[in-house]
Amino acid sequence: MSDDHGHGHGHDDHDTTLARIEALSKENVHHAGDHEGPFSLHVLGLGAAGAAVVAEILADAPDGFTALAVNIGDEPLAAVRAAAGGSAAVTTVDLPIPSRAGLSASLNRYREFLKMEYPRYYWNPNYEPWLPGDLALPGPGEPVPRAIAKAIYNCEYYQNGEITRAMEDFAAGVLASDKTPVVVIPFSLGDSTASGIVVDLARHLSSIKLGRRPWVVGVGITPTEPSAEFFPVINELDCMIDTPKNQGVMAVWGDLYKNPFTGGFFSVPQPEGRDVAPGVAKFLAAGGGKDLYESLKALNWLAVPGDQWHPAIRGEQSDKWLNILTVTDLDDAGSLGDLGLTRGFSTEYAEARVFGSGKEATAAAKAVGPAISEVAATRVPPVVKTAPGAGFVSVVIPRATKLDLAAFVPSRDLYDPLEWDDKLLLHSWILDLGVMLCEPSIRFDGMGGECIWGCACWVVVPHAAIRGEVVETPVAVPEAVIVAGA
Repeated sequence: MSDDHGHGHGHDDHDTTLARIEALSKENVHHAGDHEGPFSLHVLGLGAAGAAVVAEILADAPDGFTALAVNIGDEPLAAVRAAAGGSAAVTTVDLPIPSRAGLSASLNRYREFLKMEYPRYYWNPNYEPWLPGDLALPGPGEPVPRAIAKAIYNCEYYQNGEITRAMEDFAAGVLASDKTPVVVIPFSLGDSTASGIVVDLARHLSSIKLGRRPWVVGVGITPTEPSAEFFPVINELDCMIDTPKNQGVMAVWGDLYKNPFTGGFFSVPQPEGRDVAPGVAKFLAAGGGKDLYESLKALNWLAVPGDQWHPAIRGEQSDKWLNILTVTDLDDAGSLGDLGLTRGFSTEYAEARVFGSGKEATAAAKAVGPAISEVAATRVPPVVKTAPGAGFVSVVIPRATKLDLAAFVPSRDLYDPLEWDDKLLLHSWILDLGVMLCEPSIRFDGMGGECIWGCACWVVVPHAAIRGEVVETPVAVPEAVIVAGA
């Protein structure tokens, strides 16, 4: 969409934005200089998809690489251990499914856990575990709903289980790196285990263990087919990452719930039947992490040396926090396939990186630009860069919103008719605070976040914004926010 409002000329902010885009495309301001790097890559893979990414990287791991793979169920983790070959730099944790009595006892102590983590935590007298007392837990190999995965992970974490020590060791390795570290959390948005855990684990890792110092990047492998579960998954991430929405959550619950993905978030579309883990692994490890670093600089509109990084200078996310990443073989560069975007999607800038040499790489470099233009309109022509490598093409199309995902509205339609108990199990983030994000607030008309305990738990986010519907006027955070639970 043009910013000239029909006047035939742009405004100053329009010209400034275009100048910054051209600085990326023509001046390469996001490229790492001699004073930046070298870099080290550190991956915490969640669920089967996250573990697969770790295993793929281990086939040709860059110098300084460390990893932790976490799942409920050991099968995906066994492949990581086999690929690691006993390396001390790689750890796996299979979160055990406790007894129902053991889980209930832990959940009854949950306020204590949050109070120890966050002294300003509001001690809600109405608190009850978010899981019904008579709910049967899944058996080995059975799917784990998001709300249950959240409970299993957190009860292990807060009671100093194996996951607590593994995350401390992983974070210590990141902070001890003699290179500029970049931390990545890959997981599948279609995996109830991984998507149920990541909303809390990312906070524990980024904000607590790492003190928000290194960049922490989310990589969400995103199904292109709609599902009822996808609606709460994408909305929880939206309210976590989009700064205005996130401020609406923190207004009630405090900065413990500040966006943990300090480096941004990549969405990797996964059409039915396609394994995208090998491509994600290639992109993350390319150039020892240098190409990932340069992409992050571009996405965050930053051009500062790594030794001057500080949270205060990182670009804040808007509702356009989804950065589409896809990786193809050289032969497939002329057709990006189904990226799961709505028709007519547009953004400011897109960049492809062709890794390889010879005629195939040359042909791929010529073909990928037009292929990008088929799926996204950009303010400047798609940028194509070449680099030595193992024969693949990465494409980053930044700044999509959840509404730009073709699966969003159909997923909402699948979610809406479900029974309340079924909707509860599809949620994860802030359930421990008594908030089911995708339902309307009980007490505050027009706001989101139903209180599952019937009190005044909520978020200062319009319910229409959560549903992706029109909001007539932005809702400002009140100067005096009503105390949660009052």
